Amino acid sequence: MHQKIGIIGGLSPESTVSYYLHITRAYTERFGDYGYPEILIYSVNLEQYHQWRSAGRWDCVAAGLIAAAHSLQAAGADFGLIATNTMHKVFDDVQCAVDLPLLHIIDVTIASIQQQGLKTVGLLGTLSTMSDTFYTDRLTANGLTPLVPTAEEQAVIHQVIVDELVRGCLREASKQRYLAIIQRLKAQGAEGIILGCTEIPLLIQPDDCDLPLFDTAILHAEAALARAMTLANGR
Repeated sequence: MHQKIGIIGGLSPESTVSYYLHITRAYTERFGDYGYPEILIYSVNLEQYHQWRSAGRWDCVAAGLIAAAHSLQAAGADFGLIATNTMHKVFDDVQCAVDLPLLHIIDVTIASIQQQGLKTVGLLGTLSTMSDTFYTDRLTANGLTPLVPTAEEQAVIHQVIVDELVRGCLREASKQRYLAIIQRLKAQGAEGIILGCTEIPLLIQPDDCDLPLFDTAILHAEAALARAMTLANGR
C-alpha cells in the first residue's frame, strides 16, 4: 500500500483539480494500472482566505490551514500539501503546529531549477508572492537570483489570477500580457520562469514561451506521488 496523500485544496479549485489529475494519471501512465495512492482533499472556503489575506490576517490563514491539516491527519493522511504558493507564507507556522509532514512547494521548485542548472529566474504569482519576501528569500538562500515584475506588472498579474484564473476563465488578451512580462524578465536575464501561482499554468503553457517554465502545481504533485511511493516501498 502507498502512503496516503492529504491535500489542502480549494485555493483555488481549478488548481486543486490539476494536483489530483496529475497524481492519478502520472501513476497510470508509468505503471499501467490504477493502483495510485489514496488521496484525501480538504477543500477550504476560498472567499474566507481572500478576506484574511486582504486584511493582512495571516494569523487567521495559519489557523485555518492548521485546522485543515489536523482534519487530514485524523482522516488518515500520512503527509500533506498546501496546494497553493501564496499560503506558503505561513508554511513554517503550520508545520510547527501539526505532526503531519508537509511538502514545501518552493523547495520542490528549487530542486527542479537546480537540476536544470539555472541561476536567475523570473517569478510570477499573486501580489503577496511577488511583493513579499517569503518566496524570494528562500530562492536566494538556495543560491538562486529571483527577478520580479514591476509594481504595475504585478498588479496586472494578480488581477488576472483573482478575477479570471481562479474562475477557470482563460483569455487570450491576458495570456499576451503575461507573455510580454515574461519577455521583459528574459531581457533582464531570466533563464527560466517560476509559475508561482498554481493557476498560472492554466493560461501559460511551455509552447507559449521560449524559456523553461516551472509549473509549481505539477512539481508539487509529482513530489507527492514520489513520496507516497518511496515511503511505502521503504516500509
